[in-house]
Amino acid sequence: MPPLKAVPLKVAGGGWLPWLAVGLLTAAAWGVAPFSLLGGLSLSLLVLTALKLREAKQRREHRLVCLLQLVTAGLLGAQRGDLGSSLLQGLAVVVALAGLLQLELGGVSNLASLLRRSGQLVLAALPMALALFLLFPRLGPFANLGGLGKFGAAATTGLSTTLEPGTIASLTQDRSPAARVAFPGGGPPPASQRLWRVLVHGQFDGQSWRSLNAASTETGNAGAGNAGPIAIGERDPEAIFGGSDADPNLGGRQPPGAKQVWLSEANGFAEVPWSGEGLPLDRHLKRDGQGQLRHDGAVGVRKLYSLAAEPATPAWRRQAPTAQDLQMTAGTNPRLEILAAGWRHQAPGGVNAADAAAGSRNAGGAKAVALAEAWFRQQGFRYSLNNPLLPKTAPLDALLFERRQGFCGHYASALSALMRAAGVPARVVSGYRGGTWVVPLGGSAFLDLRQSDAHAWSEVWIEGEGWRTVDPTLWVLGGATLGDPSSPAVRTAAAAANQAGPLDWIARQWWGLDLAWGEWWLGFDQRSQELLLQRLLGPYRDWAGALLVMAVALTLALGLAVYGWLRRRGEGDQLQQELNQLLRHCARNGLVPQPGESLSQFGGRLRQTRPLLGPELEDFVGLLQQLRYGRPGDCQRQVMARLRRCGQSLRRQLRRSRS
Repeated sequence: MPPLKAVPLKVAGGGWLPWLAVGLLTAAAWGVAPFSLLGGLSLSLLVLTALKLREAKQRREHRLVCLLQLVTAGLLGAQRGDLGSSLLQGLAVVVALAGLLQLELGGVSNLASLLRRSGQLVLAALPMALALFLLFPRLGPFANLGGLGKFGAAATTGLSTTLEPGTIASLTQDRSPAARVAFPGGGPPPASQRLWRVLVHGQFDGQSWRSLNAASTETGNAGAGNAGPIAIGERDPEAIFGGSDADPNLGGRQPPGAKQVWLSEANGFAEVPWSGEGLPLDRHLKRDGQGQLRHDGAVGVRKLYSLAAEPATPAWRRQAPTAQDLQMTAGTNPRLEILAAGWRHQAPGGVNAADAAAGSRNAGGAKAVALAEAWFRQQGFRYSLNNPLLPKTAPLDALLFERRQGFCGHYASALSALMRAAGVPARVVSGYRGGTWVVPLGGSAFLDLRQSDAHAWSEVWIEGEGWRTVDPTLWVLGGATLGDPSSPAVRTAAAAANQAGPLDWIARQWWGLDLAWGEWWLGFDQRSQELLLQRLLGPYRDWAGALLVMAVALTLALGLAVYGWLRRRGEGDQLQQELNQLLRHCARNGLVPQPGESLSQFGGRLRQTRPLLGPELEDFVGLLQQLRYGRPGDCQRQVMARLRRCGQSLRRQLRRSRS
């Protein structure tokens, strides 16, 4: 038998499992906001981990790599809670632990055994993880830094705080997910009502529209561009929840039933999609005077939120306009202003910005909208995603009187500017239109919104009615309403839905599972935790800390007991396990030990019938006997690793001979 040789350290710690963990973490990090605090830290740590793994030579360096991989997985889990990323994070943890086990067990090359042990460790840690998830105080998210820049000459479908259509030459369809909304107890709204607002653009300088991010909210924070807080008899958030954040026991009433459950994908805005109607069932949500729904959590992460039915017209629709809603820089688009001046004479009642600031009201808004619709339908406008750039001087004049070609952002900008020039308060709203209704095999049905569903429209103030939604893109497409079956857009969407193939069906089932996972994972917020503790402890709420300590101690003991049981059940005698695997492969080739035949005798008989197995078989028997009956030494791990490699080589040869 040849002398034993120690396995080099490079084999013990430099396998491919750590690189696989890095690859899984890289895939799980897709979509993380790089300019956020946690996002930048996670991506930097991932890069440093890969660099450290590349240069690692010593065992302690490989241990550090495994530790960094586990920390990175935890940071990514705090930012990406979607089902796909969660699965990738879990796999990365299992693989990182397997790499650590390979390192500590002296280069064990039995992948199945490593992954089994790693899975056992994860399974044993689950009770404690669940206890911490349920009982550890929910921490507020870290603030994000930075945001999204405005579009350039080429852009993709989606949303931006600045709408400057004259600088966009082409628009690429982006099919990435934007949001999903379920309607508990009912189906989706009709197609004519599927407008999902996000941003309101009220500042206009003649070329671009910008959103007002400092608007007043229902809680009474007055901001720029609004007359002040809404105070027209809406239900106060405290009346919905019953009590304050500091003491959930003050009221104890449950919130009303949700009619909309939203899962919004990560973006760079505090504003989130909604229908424009509904009472927020989350303290993180605030509606402002422009009809924007804001979430005070960190931007760049997924958000799950719910809305209840609203019995009356939402307050923002009746919020009176201000001088900001008539802001118009004179002379920037002269032909547009001349056209609008004619409408002002035909629709008396328009006001200028000074009149609006003095409290005057518009009485000719409805007539001006009717005149605009008739004019748009007669001019032969075309809808296109590829358009020449508009000039910097009088861009809307070029759009309306020369090019007559554009997409929703062009037409919404032009109509809102025309209304303002005619003395009618107006603004641009961006959000999403339509959506695909998905009925998965498991979970609730939902409406799926993609970035390609991004849309822009106008809102015009009509005295006695409030803010009216006006979509000039429908006039260009030839439809009367959003769901008009004669509209080319509706026909195109219907044709695309009918052409959905098997891959689309599979993707929609995945979306359904992802939505259910999001409701469970993201839906357990601070308020859900408070309700759970109230049910568990009742008036003994102050004992929550003791309950957490007891739960951690019990789950730790339970995890250790589970791990010990799983290891004894799955592993048993490692030497006997290696021998049993070899004997099973021999039996498949018709080679079975005879009654009373020892291992050495069986090995000798095998060497006679299968000469090619001789050298490897001799090594295997010698190593097995040395580990079973020899004296333990410092190189025992290396001997065990060599035994497993011999066993793998013998099994491969037996498989080849059988085939």
